[in-house]
Amino acid sequence: MNARAGRTAAATGTSRLLTRPMLLLLVASVGGMGGFYLLLSVLPLYAATAGGGGVGAGLTTGAMMLATVLAEPAVPWFLARFGHRAVVGAGLLLLGLPSAVLCLWPSFPLTLGVCLARGVGLGIVVVAGTALAAELAPPGRRSESLGLYGVSLGVPSVLGLPAGVWLSDRLGFEPVFLLTAALTLLALPAVAGLPARQATRAERLSGDPDGRSGDPDGRSGGPDSRSGAPDGWSGDPDGFRGGVPGGPLGAAVNRSLVRPTLILGAATFASGVLVTFLPLALLGGPSHLAVVALLIQASVAPVARWGAGWWGDRHGSSSLLLPAVLAVALGTAGLVRLESPVVVIVSMILFGAGFGAVQNLTLATMFERVPRSGFGRVSVVWNLAFDAGMGLGAVGFGLLIDRTGYPWGFAVTAALLLAILVPAWHDRR
Repeated sequence: MNARAGRTAAATGTSRLLTRPMLLLLVASVGGMGGFYLLLSVLPLYAATAGGGGVGAGLTTGAMMLATVLAEPAVPWFLARFGHRAVVGAGLLLLGLPSAVLCLWPSFPLTLGVCLARGVGLGIVVVAGTALAAELAPPGRRSESLGLYGVSLGVPSVLGLPAGVWLSDRLGFEPVFLLTAALTLLALPAVAGLPARQATRAERLSGDPDGRSGDPDGRSGGPDSRSGAPDGWSGDPDGFRGGVPGGPLGAAVNRSLVRPTLILGAATFASGVLVTFLPLALLGGPSHLAVVALLIQASVAPVARWGAGWWGDRHGSSSLLLPAVLAVALGTAGLVRLESPVVVIVSMILFGAGFGAVQNLTLATMFERVPRSGFGRVSVVWNLAFDAGMGLGAVGFGLLIDRTGYPWGFAVTAALLLAILVPAWHDRR
């Protein structure tokens, strides 16, 4: 049986994706990301209307992503020290509760402080969740499992992104801040059913000694079987194959991961631009166009992410990277025509499809290229690229539009994405 046939047979087997731990992980992720997306486009509006302008709007997203990037490398250590329940629970609280503080008084420094706290919570939730989703996947269905987990991250954006903008316009900002805090609190009971701790060294050694069995092409998910470190964070003396060092640097310098990391970073750069500035760019245009555009983009992305996972298990994840990046670039380029509602909506469909696919394809490709001992490192590096790209996009675009305006700003962003077609072409196989 060739590798592709092996993948197909495994992917269509009877292994269950929705085990109880996986279901509870999805519930916790939906609650946490609901709190994230509800304010993602609202806080830039809040900062801009308070006198911060485009720079202030960009700084809110940039500050949150900076805190996320700084927090993510420490998450595997916290998981090893305190376990999934305590760490994910703390992440949910940080994502939601600080937003309630904004009801006390309007202050731009306070807003940035809340964004920093939310960024730490986001880093905890996404790193812990990504590694756990890969570890809980049945043999041969890791890409599909990651796609399902991606849906739990994307579904909240379907409602949260447009609902936050709509509610803040109708009711004001304070009710949205309180709703965000409530959503994350409602997700806390699901955390009690997550694995309490990492597997012990004895439990790991009793399983697969090299961390690569159970999948016909050597891609099964699970913890590191060679050390007691969390998801292979360190303790594997070689890190990845070929003597690459441990820790997040080990993943960063693995040459097979460089192109997927660049592709993801470019796509999230564009996403940071879109979620931060599209509502501002469409102010004064047709009523509710920003809400509808965000709703469409957010609805298409999780469907594309799951579909890309289905495709990846059967045909290889990197084979779709080129058309996915092209869709993101074309969707961004279409926003040059902000005066046309039809063009804006079509652009959001393209962007959502490409962006959802890029997320799953890059993540699954990176997991395919490392042993189980590298799962923790890949989770950190993928999330670092995601959040750094989003933060840089928001801050950079905020500085750019003061000189160019929105249409030219979107054109420059699309041009940057077209340059990423080169590494996507080389990585397609």
